[in-house]
Amino acid sequence: MRRSKDLRSPNFDARPQGQKIDILLLHYTGMRTAEDAIGRLCDRKAKVSCHYVLDEDGSILRLVDEEKRAWHAGVSRWQGANNINDRSIGIELVNPGHEFGYRPFPEAQMMALIDLSREIVRRHNIVPSRVLGHSDVAPMRKQDPGELFGWQRLAEAGVGLWPKAQPGPWNVAEFERDLSRYGYDLDGPGGVDQKNAREAAVIAFCRHFRGQRLTARPDDELAGILRGLIDAARLNA
Repeated sequence: MRRSKDLRSPNFDARPQGQKIDILLLHYTGMRTAEDAIGRLCDRKAKVSCHYVLDEDGSILRLVDEEKRAWHAGVSRWQGANNINDRSIGIELVNPGHEFGYRPFPEAQMMALIDLSREIVRRHNIVPSRVLGHSDVAPMRKQDPGELFGWQRLAEAGVGLWPKAQPGPWNVAEFERDLSRYGYDLDGPGGVDQKNAREAAVIAFCRHFRGQRLTARPDDELAGILRGLIDAARLNA
């Protein structure tokens, strides 16, 4: 793995006793510059952080030790579990995001991510189906790392899943059941309109597995992708 530099953030605490690290969670910084993002991640008042920041030139900055809990996921849920910070390693990829000029992730940055992620999933024995984006665990709040991120590239390098679609008969109820079974939160936090929560989950699924076309409603292609994904997760568990 490439050598990383350390710049310690004060924004961390202890993980719950006995908690296993079983999720690798990817973000984009969503700020105008890397300096702005790093400043916020190290600002006590902001109360946010991550374990690593990867700049567009491939340089790696470690802000929080992996055994500590960084504060990057916020209100989040996956496979019925809340408080994703408890169980995850968070990586922030420098990218201005949708608000400030979202753009593709450069080759040097992707190569650094592949190297770092391989080490993390090996070190913590994280299964491929639990390499996730922020939008996967917080679909009503977050879009990152977004539809331009190279999930297929990452999976082909051995980190995460990229399914082969399996076409077949389906219906909306079956799709939603399987989407929830895979891990997405279709209910949202208390008081949220359930239709909005379900639509947000479908869009988040698109961002990860069909970034070229985002939709709030399932279709034949998405149903085939989800079927293939569940089979791939079973094989790689």
